[in-house]
Amino acid sequence: MFDIVALGELLIDFTYHGRSENGTRLFEQNPGGAPANVLCAASNLGLSTAFIGKVGKDMHGDYLRRVLEEKGVDTRGLISAGDVFTTLAFVELSDSGERKFSFARKPGADTCLLTSEVKGELTEECRIFHFGSLSLTDEPSRSATIEAVIAAKKAGAIISYDPNYRAPLWRSENEATEIMQSVLHFADIVKISDEEVELITGESSPEAAANYLFQKGISCAVVTLGSNGAYTAVEGTSVMVPILDPNVSVADTTGAGDAFWGGFLYKLAVSGLRPDELDQTQLLDFTVFANAVASLCVQKRGGIPAMPTISMVKEFLADKGE
Repeated sequence: MFDIVALGELLIDFTYHGRSENGTRLFEQNPGGAPANVLCAASNLGLSTAFIGKVGKDMHGDYLRRVLEEKGVDTRGLISAGDVFTTLAFVELSDSGERKFSFARKPGADTCLLTSEVKGELTEECRIFHFGSLSLTDEPSRSATIEAVIAAKKAGAIISYDPNYRAPLWRSENEATEIMQSVLHFADIVKISDEEVELITGESSPEAAANYLFQKGISCAVVTLGSNGAYTAVEGTSVMVPILDPNVSVADTTGAGDAFWGGFLYKLAVSGLRPDELDQTQLLDFTVFANAVASLCVQKRGGIPAMPTISMVKEFLADKGE
Protein backbone atom coordinates (compact mmCIF):
# COMPACT_ATOMS: atom_id res chain seq x y z
CA MET A 1 0.00 0.00 0.00
CA PHE A 2 1.51 3.31 -1.12
CA ASP A 3 0.88 6.53 0.79
CA ILE A 4 0.50 8.53 -2.45
CA VAL A 5 0.19 7.51 -6.10
CA ALA A 6 0.12 10.28 -8.69
CA LEU A 7 -0.70 10.26 -12.39
CA GLY A 8 0.28 12.91 -14.90
CA GLU A 9 3.11 14.70 -16.62
CA LEU A 10 6.79 14.03 -16.10
CA LEU A 11 8.90 16.38 -18.19
CA ILE A 12 12.04 18.44 -18.51
CA ASP A 13 11.95 22.08 -17.45
CA PHE A 14 14.66 23.87 -19.37
CA THR A 15 15.12 26.88 -17.11
CA TYR A 16 16.86 30.07 -18.25
CA HIS A 17 20.29 30.25 -16.65
CA GLY A 18 22.13 33.25 -17.99
CA ARG A 19 24.08 33.68 -21.21
CA SER A 20 27.08 32.04 -22.79
CA GLU A 21 30.32 33.79 -23.69
CA ASN A 22 28.78 34.36 -27.12
CA GLY A 23 25.78 36.12 -25.60
CA THR A 24 23.26 33.34 -26.37
CA ARG A 25 20.79 32.22 -23.72
CA LEU A 26 21.57 29.11 -21.66
CA PHE A 27 18.88 26.76 -20.36
CA GLU A 28 19.43 24.35 -17.47
CA GLN A 29 17.92 20.84 -17.62
CA ASN A 30 15.66 20.36 -14.60
CA PRO A 31 13.34 17.39 -14.00
CA GLY A 32 9.74 18.46 -13.41
CA GLY A 33 6.04 18.01 -13.99
CA ALA A 34 3.56 18.94 -11.25
CA PRO A 35 2.42 15.43 -10.13
CA ALA A 36 6.03 14.20 -10.14
CA ASN A 37 7.09 17.26 -8.15
CA VAL A 38 4.42 16.51 -5.53
CA LEU A 39 5.60 12.89 -5.25
CA CYS A 40 9.25 13.86 -4.89
CA ALA A 41 8.35 16.38 -2.20
CA ALA A 42 6.35 13.73 -0.32
CA SER A 43 9.03 11.09 -0.83
CA ASN A 44 11.70 13.43 0.55
CA LEU A 45 9.52 13.87 3.63
CA GLY A 46 9.31 10.11 4.17
CA LEU A 47 6.19 8.82 2.39
CA SER A 48 6.02 5.82 0.06
CA THR A 49 5.07 7.02 -3.42
CA ALA A 50 4.54 5.76 -6.96
CA PHE A 51 4.16 7.49 -10.32
CA ILE A 52 1.95 6.69 -13.31
CA GLY A 53 2.75 8.33 -16.64
CA LYS A 54 4.64 8.16 -19.92
CA VAL A 55 7.96 9.47 -21.20
CA GLY A 56 9.80 8.90 -24.44
CA LYS A 57 12.43 6.23 -24.83
CA ASP A 58 15.05 8.95 -25.21
CA MET A 59 17.80 10.66 -23.22
CA HIS A 60 15.31 12.86 -21.36
CA GLY A 61 12.94 10.04 -20.50
CA ASP A 62 15.80 7.86 -19.24
CA TYR A 63 17.06 10.75 -17.13
CA LEU A 64 13.62 11.39 -15.62
CA ARG A 65 13.20 7.73 -14.65
CA ARG A 66 16.57 7.81 -12.89
CA VAL A 67 15.62 10.97 -11.02
CA LEU A 68 12.39 9.46 -9.69
CA GLU A 69 14.17 6.30 -8.64
CA GLU A 70 16.87 8.31 -6.88
CA LYS A 71 14.13 10.16 -5.00
CA GLY A 72 12.59 6.86 -3.90
CA VAL A 73 9.50 7.09 -6.15
CA ASP A 74 8.30 3.73 -7.48
CA THR A 75 8.43 3.79 -11.31
CA ARG A 76 6.69 0.55 -12.24
CA GLY A 77 3.82 2.67 -13.61
CA LEU A 78 6.12 4.82 -15.78
CA ILE A 79 5.92 3.82 -19.45
CA SER A 80 8.88 4.49 -21.79
CA ALA A 81 7.58 4.69 -25.36
CA GLY A 82 9.62 4.61 -28.54
CA ASP A 83 7.06 6.37 -30.75
CA VAL A 84 6.77 9.69 -28.87
CA PHE A 85 9.21 12.19 -27.41
CA THR A 86 9.48 13.25 -23.78
CA THR A 87 7.63 16.51 -23.16
CA LEU A 88 9.82 19.59 -22.75
CA ALA A 89 8.99 22.91 -21.10
CA PHE A 90 11.15 25.99 -21.51
CA VAL A 91 10.91 28.27 -18.49
CA GLU A 92 11.97 31.90 -18.57
CA LEU A 93 12.45 33.54 -15.18
CA SER A 94 11.96 37.20 -14.31
CA ASP A 95 14.23 39.00 -11.85
CA SER A 96 11.73 38.17 -9.08
CA GLY A 97 11.76 34.43 -9.92
CA GLU A 98 8.36 34.38 -11.68
CA ARG A 99 7.98 32.09 -14.69
CA LYS A 100 6.89 32.20 -18.35
CA PHE A 101 6.39 28.84 -20.12
CA SER A 102 6.85 27.55 -23.66
CA PHE A 103 6.12 23.85 -24.32
CA ALA A 104 7.38 21.27 -26.83
CA ARG A 105 4.38 18.91 -26.68
CA LYS A 106 2.86 18.16 -30.11
CA PRO A 107 2.24 15.54 -28.89
CA GLY A 108 4.35 14.92 -25.83
CA ALA A 109 4.70 11.47 -24.35
CA ASP A 110 2.68 12.44 -21.27
CA THR A 111 -0.48 13.00 -23.37
CA CYS A 112 -0.21 9.54 -24.93
CA LEU A 113 -0.77 7.40 -21.83
CA LEU A 114 -3.36 4.70 -22.56
CA THR A 115 -5.99 3.42 -20.15
CA SER A 116 -4.61 -0.09 -20.73
CA GLU A 117 -1.16 1.07 -19.56
CA VAL A 118 -2.36 2.17 -16.10
CA LYS A 119 -1.55 -0.52 -13.57
CA GLY A 120 -4.50 -1.43 -11.34
CA GLU A 121 -2.17 -2.47 -8.53
CA LEU A 122 -1.20 1.20 -8.19
CA THR A 123 -4.61 2.86 -8.47
CA GLU A 124 -6.20 0.35 -6.10
CA GLU A 125 -3.43 0.14 -3.49
CA CYS A 126 -2.89 3.71 -2.31
CA ARG A 127 -4.10 5.89 0.55
CA ILE A 128 -4.08 9.07 -1.56
CA PHE A 129 -4.43 9.28 -5.35
CA HIS A 130 -3.31 12.61 -6.82
CA PHE A 131 -3.80 14.05 -10.30
CA GLY A 132 -3.69 17.37 -12.11
CA SER A 133 -5.24 18.85 -15.23
CA LEU A 134 -2.42 18.62 -17.77
CA SER A 135 -3.19 14.94 -18.37
CA LEU A 136 -6.74 16.08 -19.25
CA THR A 137 -5.76 18.36 -22.15
CA ASP A 138 -5.68 15.60 -24.79
CA GLU A 139 -6.68 12.05 -25.51
CA PRO A 140 -5.78 9.30 -24.77
CA SER A 141 -4.36 10.56 -21.44
CA ARG A 142 -7.66 12.25 -20.54
CA SER A 143 -9.56 8.98 -20.55
CA ALA A 144 -6.68 7.19 -18.81
CA THR A 145 -6.72 9.80 -16.05
CA ILE A 146 -10.46 9.64 -15.46
CA GLU A 147 -10.52 5.84 -15.43
CA ALA A 148 -7.62 5.78 -12.95
CA VAL A 149 -9.37 8.29 -10.68
CA ILE A 150 -12.58 6.25 -10.75
CA ALA A 151 -10.67 3.06 -9.91
CA ALA A 152 -8.80 4.70 -7.03
CA LYS A 153 -11.97 6.26 -5.62
CA LYS A 154 -13.81 2.94 -5.84
CA ALA A 155 -10.94 1.33 -3.89
CA GLY A 156 -11.33 3.89 -1.11
CA ALA A 157 -8.42 6.23 -1.80
CA ILE A 158 -8.56 9.92 -0.91
CA ILE A 159 -8.68 11.77 -4.24
CA SER A 160 -6.44 14.83 -4.49
CA TYR A 161 -6.72 17.26 -7.42
CA ASP A 162 -4.61 20.26 -8.45
CA PRO A 163 -5.88 21.91 -11.67
CA ASN A 164 -2.52 23.65 -12.29
CA TYR A 165 -3.67 25.72 -15.30
CA ARG A 166 -1.17 26.27 -18.13
CA ALA A 167 -2.80 28.37 -20.86
CA PRO A 168 -0.50 27.37 -23.77
CA LEU A 169 -1.54 23.71 -23.43
CA TRP A 170 -5.26 24.30 -23.94
CA ARG A 171 -7.10 25.20 -27.15
CA SER A 172 -9.04 27.90 -25.32
CA GLU A 173 -9.70 29.18 -21.82
CA ASN A 174 -13.33 28.08 -22.09
CA GLU A 175 -12.31 24.50 -22.92
CA ALA A 176 -9.82 24.50 -20.04
CA THR A 177 -12.44 25.72 -17.58
CA GLU A 178 -15.04 23.20 -18.71
CA ILE A 179 -12.71 20.20 -18.54
CA MET A 180 -10.98 21.22 -15.31
CA GLN A 181 -14.38 21.69 -13.65
CA SER A 182 -15.73 18.41 -15.05
CA VAL A 183 -13.61 16.29 -12.70
CA LEU A 184 -14.11 18.29 -9.49
CA HIS A 185 -16.84 15.95 -8.27
CA PHE A 186 -14.33 13.08 -8.06
CA ALA A 187 -12.08 14.94 -5.61
CA ASP A 188 -12.03 14.87 -1.82
CA ILE A 189 -9.38 17.60 -1.51
CA VAL A 190 -8.43 20.30 -4.02
CA LYS A 191 -5.62 22.85 -4.25
CA ILE A 192 -5.89 25.88 -6.50
CA SER A 193 -3.63 28.91 -6.76
CA ASP A 194 -4.85 32.49 -6.39
CA GLU A 195 -4.40 32.85 -10.17
CA GLU A 196 -6.83 29.96 -10.77
CA VAL A 197 -9.60 30.91 -8.33
CA GLU A 198 -11.80 32.76 -10.81
CA LEU A 199 -11.05 30.39 -13.69
CA ILE A 200 -11.98 27.25 -11.74
CA THR A 201 -14.77 28.56 -9.52
CA GLY A 202 -16.02 31.80 -11.07
CA GLU A 203 -15.45 33.49 -7.71
CA SER A 204 -13.00 36.22 -6.75
CA SER A 205 -12.12 35.41 -3.12
CA PRO A 206 -10.64 32.29 -1.50
CA GLU A 207 -13.64 32.07 0.84
CA ALA A 208 -16.18 32.12 -1.99
CA ALA A 209 -14.05 29.70 -4.01
CA ALA A 210 -14.02 27.25 -1.10
CA ASN A 211 -17.80 27.43 -0.80
CA TYR A 212 -18.12 26.71 -4.52
CA LEU A 213 -15.90 23.65 -4.12
CA PHE A 214 -17.90 22.43 -1.12
CA GLN A 215 -21.02 22.56 -3.29
CA LYS A 216 -19.24 20.19 -5.70
CA GLY A 217 -18.82 17.67 -2.89
CA ILE A 218 -15.19 18.49 -2.04
CA SER A 219 -14.36 18.13 1.66
CA CYS A 220 -11.25 20.31 1.92
CA ALA A 221 -10.30 23.31 -0.23
CA VAL A 222 -6.88 24.96 -0.28
CA VAL A 223 -6.02 28.20 -2.07
CA THR A 224 -2.32 29.05 -2.28
CA LEU A 225 -1.62 32.78 -2.23
CA GLY A 226 2.05 32.97 -3.21
CA SER A 227 4.04 35.15 -0.83
CA ASN A 228 0.85 35.74 1.19
CA GLY A 229 0.65 32.11 2.35
CA ALA A 230 -2.47 29.97 1.96
CA TYR A 231 -6.15 29.71 2.82
CA THR A 232 -7.39 26.28 3.89
CA ALA A 233 -10.99 25.35 4.63
CA VAL A 234 -13.39 22.55 5.43
CA GLU A 235 -17.10 23.19 5.83
CA GLY A 236 -17.62 25.14 9.03
CA THR A 237 -14.05 26.27 9.64
CA SER A 238 -11.03 27.77 7.86
CA VAL A 239 -7.58 29.27 8.41
CA MET A 240 -5.59 31.96 6.62
CA VAL A 241 -1.92 31.21 7.18
CA PRO A 242 0.89 33.63 6.20
CA ILE A 243 4.31 32.34 5.28
CA LEU A 244 6.75 32.14 8.20
CA ASP A 245 9.47 34.31 6.64
CA PRO A 246 8.33 37.00 4.17
CA ASN A 247 11.96 37.91 3.55
CA VAL A 248 12.99 34.49 2.27
CA SER A 249 15.37 34.73 -0.70
CA VAL A 250 13.57 33.58 -3.87
CA ALA A 251 15.75 31.90 -6.52
CA ASP A 252 13.00 30.19 -8.54
CA THR A 253 9.27 29.71 -7.88
CA THR A 254 9.12 26.59 -10.10
CA GLY A 255 7.56 23.77 -8.09
CA ALA A 256 6.62 25.95 -5.11
CA GLY A 257 2.93 25.01 -5.26
CA ASP A 258 3.85 21.36 -5.70
CA ALA A 259 6.23 21.52 -2.73
CA PHE A 260 3.40 23.02 -0.68
CA TRP A 261 1.02 20.26 -1.76
CA GLY A 262 3.54 17.49 -1.13
CA GLY A 263 3.93 18.88 2.39
CA PHE A 264 0.19 19.14 2.94
CA LEU A 265 -0.49 15.61 1.68
CA TYR A 266 2.37 14.35 3.85
CA LYS A 267 0.64 15.73 6.95
CA LEU A 268 -2.69 14.32 5.80
CA ALA A 269 -1.18 10.87 5.20
CA VAL A 270 0.60 10.63 8.54
CA SER A 271 -2.51 11.86 10.38
CA GLY A 272 -4.51 8.86 9.16
CA LEU A 273 -7.51 11.16 8.71
CA ARG A 274 -9.71 11.84 5.73
CA PRO A 275 -10.21 15.45 4.59
CA ASP A 276 -13.74 15.66 6.02
CA GLU A 277 -12.35 14.76 9.47
CA LEU A 278 -9.96 17.70 9.75
CA ASP A 279 -10.55 20.39 12.37
CA GLN A 280 -9.19 23.94 12.59
CA THR A 281 -6.12 22.92 14.61
CA GLN A 282 -5.13 20.37 11.98
CA LEU A 283 -5.81 22.79 9.13
CA LEU A 284 -3.45 25.28 10.77
CA ASP A 285 -0.76 22.68 11.49
CA PHE A 286 -0.89 21.20 7.97
CA THR A 287 -0.79 24.60 6.29
CA VAL A 288 2.08 25.96 8.40
CA PHE A 289 4.07 22.84 7.54
CA ALA A 290 3.21 23.07 3.83
CA ASN A 291 4.19 26.75 3.73
CA ALA A 292 7.55 25.80 5.21
CA VAL A 293 8.16 23.16 2.51
CA ALA A 294 7.34 25.73 -0.19
CA SER A 295 9.53 28.40 1.42
CA LEU A 296 12.51 26.06 1.31
CA CYS A 297 11.77 25.04 -2.28
CA VAL A 298 11.85 28.59 -3.71
CA GLN A 299 15.32 29.17 -2.34
CA LYS A 300 16.78 26.76 -4.90
CA ARG A 301 16.50 26.42 -8.66
CA GLY A 302 14.32 23.86 -10.41
CA GLY A 303 11.35 21.79 -9.21
CA ILE A 304 12.36 18.30 -8.11
CA PRO A 305 15.97 19.25 -7.20
CA ALA A 306 14.68 21.95 -4.84
CA MET A 307 12.40 19.75 -2.73
CA PRO A 308 13.55 19.76 0.92
CA THR A 309 13.99 16.80 3.25
CA ILE A 310 12.00 16.32 6.44
CA SER A 311 15.02 17.30 8.55
CA MET A 312 15.37 20.57 6.63
CA VAL A 313 11.68 21.37 7.18
CA LYS A 314 11.85 20.60 10.90
CA GLU A 315 14.96 22.78 11.27
CA PHE A 316 13.26 25.63 9.38
CA LEU A 317 10.15 25.42 11.57
CA ALA A 318 12.25 25.30 14.73
CA ASP A 319 14.18 28.39 13.65
CA LYS A 320 10.87 30.21 13.19
CA GLY A 321 9.60 29.14 16.59
CA GLU A 322 7.09 26.59 15.31
